[in-house]
Amino acid sequence: MADNFFDKGSAMHRILAIIEQVANSDRPVTPTEINEKLNLPKATIHRLCSKLEDENILQREIDGKRFMPGSRLRQISLGTISNENFRTHRHAILSKLSEEVGETCNITIPDGSHMRYLERVETHWPLRMQLMIGTKVPLHCSASGKLFLSQLPDEQMSSLIENLIFEQRTVNTLTNAKILKSALVKIRKEQVGTDNEEFIDGMVAVAVPIFDRRKRFIATLSIHAPNTRMSITEITNHIPRMQKASQDLTLIIDPGDN
Repeated sequence: MADNFFDKGSAMHRILAIIEQVANSDRPVTPTEINEKLNLPKATIHRLCSKLEDENILQREIDGKRFMPGSRLRQISLGTISNENFRTHRHAILSKLSEEVGETCNITIPDGSHMRYLERVETHWPLRMQLMIGTKVPLHCSASGKLFLSQLPDEQMSSLIENLIFEQRTVNTLTNAKILKSALVKIRKEQVGTDNEEFIDGMVAVAVPIFDRRKRFIATLSIHAPNTRMSITEITNHIPRMQKASQDLTLIIDPGDN
């Protein structure tokens, strides 16, 4: 009788266990760290990690020693979060928030050196910013992008900032790495990202993080508005409502084991 693919000692079980270890880690991990719970022979764990790297399921950190999720694994994760069953609930939460604040609400996720719109509910006002689902916005000048950067470990954040293209989008855009890092200190402490006409002239925005149950960053929840309707101070008054919506989103994205 052929071995069950999911028997504890099967190759499939080992591969899934490795993927799970890397996906659940909040930092890149070495094969030795991955193997702490698996207790596989050293040659086996290195061979399997190498195979997963060949398939773009895992990718090596810049130091060449540690592994993190690769492009295919990130795409699988994105596909899961984008699933229609999740979308119905997400949309309901965003719609309620949009009605309460009277402005456009968005969910964005990291995508390389940008943030990408995953979900969106438009305001009913005729004057609004047309940024469709799938649109990418720069990290350095968007509320969501700066919030995402602030959540990264210092070394990873510095490395990413060093490779950003600091395009001057408006007169308020932060185009200096040192100034941006200084701004990120406050954002990390407050867990709130803001955009005071830094990405688009006349537009203000605020973003809060969406975490999983282990308090790991998943995405951002943001609202934006023309400054003719809402000032940067006025838009931040909605942060408590946004934080409540973020908690509701955590429950549907990561429902736990119950």
